[in-house]
Amino acid sequence: MSTATAEADLTVHTAEGPVRGRNTGTARVWRGIPYAQPPVGDLRLRLPQRPDPWQEVLDAGRYGPWAPQPLRRVLPGADAKTPMSEDCLTINVTAPPEAGEAPLPVLVFIHGGGFSTGSAAMELVDGARLAAAGNVLFVSMNYRLGALGFLDFRACSTPGRTFDVNVGLADQVAALEWVQRNIAAFGGDPGNVTLFGESAGATAALTLMCVPAADGLFHRTFLQSPAAAAAYGPDLASQWANEYLGLLGAGQDGAAKALAGLDAATLTRAAEELSSRIAPESRPGALSLAPVVDGSFLPLHPLQAFGDGRASSVPMVIGTMDNEGVLFDRLHNILPTSRDRIERMFDQTEPERRDRVIAAYRGYPHKKQAVELGGDAVFWYPSVQAAQAHAAHAPTWSYRFDYAPRAARAVGLGATHGLDLAAVFGNYDAGTGRMLLSMGNRRTARNVGHRFQSALLRFARTGAPGPMWPRYDRTSRRTKIFDRYDRIELDPRTVRRQAWDGYRGYR
Repeated sequence: MSTATAEADLTVHTAEGPVRGRNTGTARVWRGIPYAQPPVGDLRLRLPQRPDPWQEVLDAGRYGPWAPQPLRRVLPGADAKTPMSEDCLTINVTAPPEAGEAPLPVLVFIHGGGFSTGSAAMELVDGARLAAAGNVLFVSMNYRLGALGFLDFRACSTPGRTFDVNVGLADQVAALEWVQRNIAAFGGDPGNVTLFGESAGATAALTLMCVPAADGLFHRTFLQSPAAAAAYGPDLASQWANEYLGLLGAGQDGAAKALAGLDAATLTRAAEELSSRIAPESRPGALSLAPVVDGSFLPLHPLQAFGDGRASSVPMVIGTMDNEGVLFDRLHNILPTSRDRIERMFDQTEPERRDRVIAAYRGYPHKKQAVELGGDAVFWYPSVQAAQAHAAHAPTWSYRFDYAPRAARAVGLGATHGLDLAAVFGNYDAGTGRMLLSMGNRRTARNVGHRFQSALLRFARTGAPGPMWPRYDRTSRRTKIFDRYDRIELDPRTVRRQAWDGYRGYR
């Protein structure tokens, strides 16, 4: 086949215009396709707008720019040549090496990074192996991060300049709308879309289940370590916006000018200061960069929507790592993993409930138990709340990922936050994946990863993760434990769950 013919075979006509991908040998890829207009100039901090159509063939061979984020926190294993820009609203499609005849299931991935870092270009979340292993289409997108995506500046609007809220979440809705318009042209089935993500990506996917504008755009969700309670009402969101403006040195009168006119790097530095220093100390356990319960785009707090049966009734798999908090205590220091922060986290809680929770962590306030408590507060217990609520209205499965390669155990991380990414993507030869296997356990790690990945792929194809994985319900709370040898446990950590029951955090 000639080069010209091969390129023609990789040219796809989308609703906006033609795009040409490339064949990497292991996958067919189309990268950096605009799914919305660049959110710059008058569109900064506004809801995304559908892109203008184009006539010439768009070269879709490279990832689009990373969203603006702190340079020192750019994650490893990423394409260092990919630039950083506010013009970041692009989407990527990865297909198996050979085209088939029947429409393929579609997996849409939302990357994590605390709503402040990350990119679809990270090597660890490359979807080529996933697409080939499952004969599926893999889709990923970049979306606005930090202050440009997840702070509420509506109060700063003026007659000449309007600011919207939840624009980062709205970007994800726009990307899902793009999938509905265009994925059939790539060989995908728009009626079979599985939305999945890890960390902030899973939090976003869970939240989108409660966003009316996203209803019908996806058909099941697979959620890895969501911070399910990380959405806040307008009062707390307004406090964070005011604290952020203070970091910019902008009073209310000059806020609109600062937000519209300052460069992205300045806005990003202030958001980093707010999210990594101020918020963890003043309100431990809350994430200042997060969705806002605004009453319209996001009408209810997600956990309330789940409890009321008003979340999307799609099948859901949800789970966490065995010890979520260790990674943050070691690297990012943003969770309530110390005695001082834990005490402040419970300031708004009845003393009896606080005492009951603390008593469930025998050995507290020693560091190990404090780290476990902080990780449970942000990740594990809210996931339990979401699972038990959703199970009353839709098929739900729960898991815990306990496996940790020898290298992770040797440095004291264990099965902590993010170590399931190499498993689900099959990317143990990527940067972080290579480190995890640097001390051996290759065969075991790959076997565990294969079982985890297979559950996702089976879920995407059939709507259930497998016959050996029973549904979750509020009575038995059957949970799959992924480890060297998988097992089903009934109501894992019963004592801790009962101790946390009734805790509402910052809601």
